[in-house]
Amino acid sequence: MRRCIQIVGLAAVLALLAQLGLVSLGVVTLAQAQESRISREGGAWAEEITGSLSGVKILRVKVDTGAVVVRGGQQQGINYVAHIRFGTTNEQEARRQFENYKITANIKGDTAWIVGEWEGGRQPRRCSSEFSIRVPREMALVKLETDGGEVDATGVSGRVEAESGGGGIHLDDIGGGVSAETGGGSIDLGTVSGDIGLHTGGGSIEVHQANGKVVAETGGGSVEIQNGAQGAIIETGGGSIQVRHCNGKVKASTGGGGVDLGDIGGPVEIDTGGGTIRLNSAKGHVHAETGGGGIELYGVPSAYAQTGAGGITVKLVNTGGDRRDSELETSAGDITVYIASDVALNVRASVDLANGHRITSDFPDIHVRSEGDWGAKTISAEGKLNGGGPMLKVRTTTGDICFRRANR
Repeated sequence: MRRCIQIVGLAAVLALLAQLGLVSLGVVTLAQAQESRISREGGAWAEEITGSLSGVKILRVKVDTGAVVVRGGQQQGINYVAHIRFGTTNEQEARRQFENYKITANIKGDTAWIVGEWEGGRQPRRCSSEFSIRVPREMALVKLETDGGEVDATGVSGRVEAESGGGGIHLDDIGGGVSAETGGGSIDLGTVSGDIGLHTGGGSIEVHQANGKVVAETGGGSVEIQNGAQGAIIETGGGSIQVRHCNGKVKASTGGGGVDLGDIGGPVEIDTGGGTIRLNSAKGHVHAETGGGGIELYGVPSAYAQTGAGGITVKLVNTGGDRRDSELETSAGDITVYIASDVALNVRASVDLANGHRITSDFPDIHVRSEGDWGAKTISAEGKLNGGGPMLKVRTTTGDICFRRANR
């Protein structure tokens, strides 16, 4: 009974203070008690600070340095452990350093805050820290920020936002959307149900299971998406790109790396400064350009493919999706087109410098002719397949062109 009277009395006092304009009930800050323990760890000293927070669905963690690890589970409140380690055998020196690291934990409105700040803004050279936090799985939002350490979060049903000045980021079993940014570390995602936005200054990106749309950017690392349920926009300054399966549209761009796509359930846009391009299949139109590598597109309804110097292989099939005009062009290389028996096309092909090169076809309806003498010979071909349809233009400056029947 005494506890109830005290709570009612506190509420009355807060209400009176609010009326007097001395405090706003909407921004009351509830500070939480902490426990601290200092102990020896081999040739170093460590401080462990523990505490708990409860009654909220939003968590924000902001620390100057150190790793942040969050685990969601079947529990009611938020429990945290801060582990600070200083590499010295001098206990007094270690205690002075520990006093310079201020850790505060409180509740402001609907948000729990855990903040770790070094006085002067700089962490001592021989010091390291890690925050381990356990939260209820039903958190609506978890936002984690560290200036330099790694971020690791799993088992949250809501949205997770992670930011690191340069450390790696690992997120898995996230029920909402994800936003992750690091100055240069790698980003690794397991299963994420919502939309995904990823950015790293130069590290690699790997996504295992994305049930929402994906936007992934890296200054120079590789990008790999194993399975995407909707669509993906991928950009890297120079690394390779690999997508094994994606149900939606895929847009992939790299400054110079190769692009390897598996089965795509929508249209595709690919651009690389000089790497090779390979696509297993796509439901929609494919646009592929490379400054100098080869291009292989299999199982596509239509395609635009251009390379500065490399061969092109395309397999045209009737996927039931959007079919447009196709254009295949290379400055130096062979072009081979496999055409399924139920695909209707108008065909136009040419070899500009045909000395020693030729156009061959499995289709009697494609007619080949040559013009000019040996010094400036050109070869061209035209025809209609299955009564004609969208235009297929094929052109190489120097190389062979082959039209082949596709085996389904």
